[in-house]
Order: sequence, then structure tokens, then C-alpha cells
Amino acid sequence: MFRNTYDSDNTVFSPQGRLHQVEYALEAVKQGSAAVGMRSKTHAILLALKRSTGELASYQQKMFRIDNHVGIAIAGLTSDARVLSNFMRQQAMASRMTYNRPIPVNRLVSSIADKAQVNTQEYGRRPYGVGFLVIGQDKSGPHLYEFSPSGNSYEYFAVSIGARSQSAKTYLEKNYAEFPDCTLEELITHGLHSLRETLQQDKELTINNTSIGIIGPAGQHETGVYEDGSFRILEGEAVDVYLRRMVPKETDAPAATTGARAGDEDVQMTE
Repeated sequence: MFRNTYDSDNTVFSPQGRLHQVEYALEAVKQGSAAVGMRSKTHAILLALKRSTGELASYQQKMFRIDNHVGIAIAGLTSDARVLSNFMRQQAMASRMTYNRPIPVNRLVSSIADKAQVNTQEYGRRPYGVGFLVIGQDKSGPHLYEFSPSGNSYEYFAVSIGARSQSAKTYLEKNYAEFPDCTLEELITHGLHSLRETLQQDKELTINNTSIGIIGPAGQHETGVYEDGSFRILEGEAVDVYLRRMVPKETDAPAATTGARAGDEDVQMTE
């Protein structure tokens, strides 16, 4: 009953102690196409579902390289993602220029969380409408973080964001105990199975709509990977070998509709 009165500005609390504008920004993330992140003892991976605005349009980029040891997958407003990813690159470059070392992953995630938090507290600003999954590696191993427009960030073993992400989370929760000891190929197969749960009933994962981001040593089907296992993105034909490893979905299984939204394309800004 109070929503229409207290949702006009992000600095006004409702009587229930809620910031509705921040909650609306979180809804924008849920409108974006799904992304899944997972990590084992040796690797961290991202898997994302790409969307196109029409048959004549190319598929939208869902992953960005930040530094050799950091990569992100997005869900939500791609224009906001572009601004935040550029900020992350500046932070990573400043660390190399000032300290001659890669920026720690947790510090990089904290920096964008602090930047997003300012927009939830100062008058005249709007929260960012995009969520990130961030993978990286340091001396302690691979890491996976989730960043949200509220300014919160969390580290995970496995997580998903975007449209119908709850279906993917259900798969991850059932199988996460296997992830730490998985090989890269097994980890990607689990990730593809969880990403498939977010699809509509008549859709399938293909080499055109699937992106895979990897940090860690080279897998059996990879060539030309640096020894440090720097971040790389697999798209197109490079994804096909992993799609063929998937176990076919049972035809009588119910469609994954949990957490479904009216539109599953990434939110677009009108020019």
C-alpha cells in the first residue's frame, strides 16, 4: 500500500524499511538472460545465455575480460555493464601501474560494490541496473563472486543470476558437492546442464547462444592457453565440443518455469 508513495526516490525509506528504487534495480537484473558461475579447486568458469534482438541481429555479448586474471558475465542493462566494466579495467590497470601486481579479486569486487552503494544513498542518482558474476584467481586459487546493484557482493562455490535463474540454482544445489574435484570438462558439463534449466521449453543451447568463460589450466580441448591459465572466452565452434558432452534432457520432464519473467532478453536502453 505504501509503494506508490515511497518509490519515487532512492533515498527515501518506506515504513517497512525498504528502498523500492533499489529493489526495482534488482528486478532489472532478473530480466536479463541467465548467467551461471562455478568453481572447483583448479578452475572457475562462467556460462551465459546470449540473446539477439531479432533474426537479423547478432547475439549480444555477455562476457567481458577485465584483466588476465579476472572476467565477468552480466545480466541486466548492458549500458550500465559497459560503464562498470570500464571502471573495473581502470582499477586493474592502476594496480599494475602503481604496485606492479594484479589487483586482488576481492578488492576489485569491493571497489565496484562501493561505487554502486553510493548510487543507493545520494539524491539525484539511480542504482545501476546490472548484476555481475566475477571469476578470478590469485595465489589462494580460483574465486567466484556475485555483485548486485544494491552494493552487496558475495563469494560463492556456484551461483546463477538472470531470468529463470532459480531453476539453475536448484540444479547447482543438488550437485555442488561434486564441483571441487571436477575436471574442467566435467565442470563445464555441469554448468551447461544448469544453464539449460533456464531455457524455455522449445529452446536449446547452441554454439550461437552460448558463451563460456574459463580461468585455470588448459583443458583437453584447448590449445594456445598460457601457463598461468588466464581468462579466456569460448564462443562459436569452440563451444560445440562441450555441448556434445551434455546428457540429453528427458522429454517428459516438466519445463523449467520457476522464476520465469515476461521477457528474457537483456534490458535495453532506448536511444
